This record gives sequence, C-alpha cells and structure tokens, in this order.
Amino acid sequence: MIALDHQSAFVSGAEPAGASGLGVERLVRALPIRWRIVSIAALNGIVVIILAGLIWSGAKVLSTAWDEVRRVRESDTLLALLGTEAGRLQSLIHQYISEQRPETFAEILLLREAVLGTLKTRGVNDPMLSGAAPELIEITERFLGAFGDLRALQSAIMRSYEDEVRSPAKQMAGVYAIIESATPAKDALIEPVLGKSRESFTAMLMAANAYYLSLASDAGEEARTNIRRIEDAIPVMRDLADNDLQRSGLDALKQQATALHSGLDNLGDLFGKRASLLRTEIDGNQAAMITAIDNLSTEMGRRERDAQTRFDQSLGNIYRRVATVAVSFLSFMLIGSLVVAQSIRQPLKRLMAAMRAITLGRYDRPTHGTSARDEIGDMARAVEVFRENAIAKDRAEADLRASKERAEQALAELRDTQKNLIQAEKLAALGGLVAGIAHEVNNPVGISLTVASSFARRCEAFAAELRTPPLRRSSLDDFVAMSRAAADQLVANLQRAGELIQSFKQVAVDRSHTERREFDLAEATDQIIASLRPVLRKLPLSLVVEVPPGISMNSYPGSYGQVLTNLFLNTVVHAYPDGRAGTLSVSALAVGRDDVEITVADDGVGMAEEVRRRAFDPFFTTRRDHGGTGLGLHIIFNIVTQSLGGRLTLDSAPGRGTTFRIRIPRHARTTAAVAATE
Repeated sequence: MIALDHQSAFVSGAEPAGASGLGVERLVRALPIRWRIVSIAALNGIVVIILAGLIWSGAKVLSTAWDEVRRVRESDTLLALLGTEAGRLQSLIHQYISEQRPETFAEILLLREAVLGTLKTRGVNDPMLSGAAPELIEITERFLGAFGDLRALQSAIMRSYEDEVRSPAKQMAGVYAIIESATPAKDALIEPVLGKSRESFTAMLMAANAYYLSLASDAGEEARTNIRRIEDAIPVMRDLADNDLQRSGLDALKQQATALHSGLDNLGDLFGKRASLLRTEIDGNQAAMITAIDNLSTEMGRRERDAQTRFDQSLGNIYRRVATVAVSFLSFMLIGSLVVAQSIRQPLKRLMAAMRAITLGRYDRPTHGTSARDEIGDMARAVEVFRENAIAKDRAEADLRASKERAEQALAELRDTQKNLIQAEKLAALGGLVAGIAHEVNNPVGISLTVASSFARRCEAFAAELRTPPLRRSSLDDFVAMSRAAADQLVANLQRAGELIQSFKQVAVDRSHTERREFDLAEATDQIIASLRPVLRKLPLSLVVEVPPGISMNSYPGSYGQVLTNLFLNTVVHAYPDGRAGTLSVSALAVGRDDVEITVADDGVGMAEEVRRRAFDPFFTTRRDHGGTGLGLHIIFNIVTQSLGGRLTLDSAPGRGTTFRIRIPRHARTTAAVAATE
C-alpha cells in the first residue's frame, strides 16, 4: 500500500502546473519532433551566420582604420629616416671640408643618392607625404647643389693657397737665401734687420699654414701682421744694403711680399665665402629641411591620433553590435531550445508516469497527451490502447475466475473471455515495449537537456566577456566552436530519440491496425528487433539477426510483428530461467518464388516431449504459478496459420534449445482470417 500511494503521488505530480504551460506545449507539439530539431539547428546556423557577418563587416572597418594608422606610422618612420640622413649628410660635408678624404666624398655621394631616391620614390608615392614631397625635394636639391658650389669654392681655396701663398712664400725663401749669400760679413749693418725679417717670414709661414688648415682667424691675422713687418723692414734694409745684389734681392722680396699679402687677403675672402656658403646653403637648407620634416612629423602625429581614435571607436561599435546581437539571438535560441526540450521531456515524463501507474494496476487515470499530433502523441495513444486492453484483461481475468466458480453456466462466457484474453495477450507485449522505448528515449532527451543547460551557462559567461572588452578573437572562435558542438550534440541526441520514437511508432501502428500492405521483411524485422532490444539489454543474452534485404512482402506486418514479439518474449521467459546467458537468433530465407521461411532459435533449456506436443494448446503453460496464461504460443499458431496463411513447426529437446520455423507466403492469400483473430 505504501508503494502504491507513493506511485500515485508521482503520477499526480507529472501533471502540468497550469493552463499557460499546456498552451505553450500544445503550440510547440503541433510540429513533429524532427521539425523542432531542424528549427533549433537552423536557428544555430542563423546565429553563426549573423555573427560571422557582423565580424566580417567590423573587420573591414577595423582594417581600413588600421591601414590608415599603419600608413601614418610608415610616413613618420620615413620622415625620421630623412631627418637622420640629412643630419648625417651635413656632418659628412663639414667633415669633408675639414679633411678632404676620398672615402668621405664617396660616402657623401652615396648618401646624396639615397636621400634623393627616398624622396623621389617613397616620398612621392606615400599618400601622407605626396603633398610635401616636392618642397622637400627642392630643399634637398638646394642643399645638395650647395655642396657642389662648396667643392668648387674649396678648389679655388686650394688653388689660391698654392698659387698666391705657397708660391710667393717659396720665392721669398729663395730671395732671403740670395740676400744672405750677398752678406758674407756677420757684422754688416743689414744683418740684424735681415735676421728679424727672416724670423717674421718664418712666423708668417707657420701662421699662414695654420690659417689654411684650421681656419683660425688669429692665425690669419698673425700672418698678415708678419707680412706687414716684412714689408716695413724692406726700405730699412735697402738703406743698409752695401751691394747691388742685396738691393736687387730686396726689390724682389718686396714684390713677392706684396703678392703674398694680396694672396692672404684673397684667401681670407674665399674662406669667408666658404663660411657663408656653409652657413646659408648647407646648414640653412638642412635646417629648413629639418623644420619641414618636424612640421610633417607633427602633422603625422595628429593624423595618427585621429586614426587611432577612429580605430578605437570602430572597435567599440563592433563590440556593442556583436554583444547585442549575440545576447539577443542566443537568449532567444536558449529559450527555444529549452521549450523544445521541455516539449519532449515533459510529455515523456507523463507517459512514463502513466506506464508506471498501469504496471502497478492503476487503470483509472487516462493517458495524458493522446490528442497531440506528434510522435509522442502516437505513443500516448498506444499506451492508452494498452491501458484500455489492460483494463479489459483485468476484467476478463475477473470474469474467468467467476466462470470457474460457475462452470455449468460459463461456456459462452468462457469463449468471450478467451477472445478478450487473446487480444489482451497480443497487446501486453506492446506495453512492455512502450516502457522500454520510453526509457531509451529518456536517455538522449536527458543528454540534450544537459547540453542545453551547459550551453546556457556558457552563453552567460560569453556575455560577461563581452561586457569587459576587449574581446579576443580566440574567445569568439572558442564560443562559435562550442556553439556548433552543442548544436551537433543536440541534433544527434534528439535525432536518436526521434529514430526510436519513429521505430516504435511504426511497430505500434502495425500492431494496432491489421492492415495489409507491402513491406520489406528485413526492414520490418529490424524495426521489431529495435523495439525488443530494451528488454534484451537487461538480460545476459545476445541476439543474432540474419535477414537478407530485398525480400518483399505483401502481407500483414502487424501480425508478423506480433508473432516475432511473442516468440521473443516466450523464449526469454521459458528458455533461460534464473537469468542464465545464451544466444537468440532470427534468420530468414526465400523458398522458391512465393514463400519465405523464418527461423527463431535459442540455445536454452529446451522442452520435454510432453511439453512440446502440447505447446500450441490453449491455456497450456508450465508457469501457471508465475502468472502464465498459456495463450502465447496458441496465439502465435493462430496468427501464422490464419492471418498469415502459413505453417508453424517446433523442434526442441531438453538441453538442446528450441527452434521455431515459420513458413508463410510472400503474398498473403486471404484476409478473412484476420478478422477472426481480432
């Protein structure tokens, strides 16, 4: 009584909570399960496509903004390179002016070509620098052109030094030697003045060389002062000269001193021009170039900041769009998945509760969901048929017990009871199949619900990631891959449930309607075996099926299924007592063009000769103390010989198992016997 009350409470709790839940369920169950699965898969596909489209569109915008940032940075790098090369070129020119080395000149030429080449190729083609490139080229050409003028001026300085300074100085040295040779006496009056003049000449030479090499202004002034001393001393020495050779030498010395003085002045002018050229054309143009580069760098910095701002704004817009669409669609998809899962799971739970109630003998509660038009509704209607037949069976059993007590009045009632018992026995197996199939279907449905719940939690985590940018592409790829995996698992498990339901539906329809139709024997056998495997899975038995495809039948698949099911269940109960292991086999082969022979064999305990002879008799059973009615093989025999128009033979011996051979025509010969077995 305690178990029955608990089961009653379970059945009552399976009812829906309110009219709104039933309304949503009826609305969803208007679609077949396969279309519900397809709708979830399609919704997943739409979400992935929309997200991919948003990401692709955003990637284009980001690519454009990033290209602009990259171009600005490349232009800024180019400007920095130009500034560095211009400074290096200026330094090399000053170095060359100070020391005219061939390798320095070669490096200047190479660097000049590099600067002009950079400006005329990369600068002109750079979209950020193309506007300023002509100005930079002009400044650079002036800068480099001034180097040519500077070289020409440097050549003039060298010639002036050689021709107007060194050459007169050499002549003066020779003149001094002549004058000294013409003054043999050490006490000559001209000797002191001549010595001082010669000292001034030596100091002048040293100062002139220092002026030429180092451009020291004090050295140039010292050279001019010494040449003036020499010029001032010449009249004094002429007055003190005591021979014509001295006087002619002094005249030549005056002429060369005047030329040297003029050369020094000319050299100073050339040095001034060179300094001016360096200051205005070299340093000035280089400064102008650096100023232009600095201005462009400032502009590049402003453009880079603007481009970076646009990039950040575009990235933020993409985040917001993806987050909005993802959360909206994923929420809708999650709700849809839960609704579809519940539209399958809840009816199955109610169906299982109804089956448990029936197995416990509570037949007063109608099966819920018989009005639904989906596959579970077909199952519910089959369960309802089973419930009604169970009620009829209970009533028939009650009538049978009463008829035994009233044997003299029970003949007519016994025939009716027998008929009811036969019908109930035929559908009793179907009830066991329903319970087994319901259990099998609950597994993939439960897995689907678990996947959907896990997917919901992952959606919440992804939404949290979207609220804390930046979103990494790897996170988005992981989420899309997980969404696809979840969709694949949902589709696979729900398709498995649909296949089980469809298989049972076909078997149930065939059992409930004794309609004649064409069918493939292998396909029908597979459907029946699929409905029996839940029973087999609970036992240590293996099943071998060898039915070749292509055996076309025009007969009664429901009757054939009843025969195969009853033989299977009868074998499980009688051939393998106490849970012993074994193997069942079902095979078929075509016999000629018109018949087919189906063999159902086991390696169980077998039958004694007395049992084998009476196996097909009605109400004969070896398990009456276990609730057996003795109608199983009798019903099989009637169906084979009447509905299917064939023959049934039995071969068995103790310890050697049992073999049933069914030979039926591939084209049923009569339909009258079908009604007789109902």
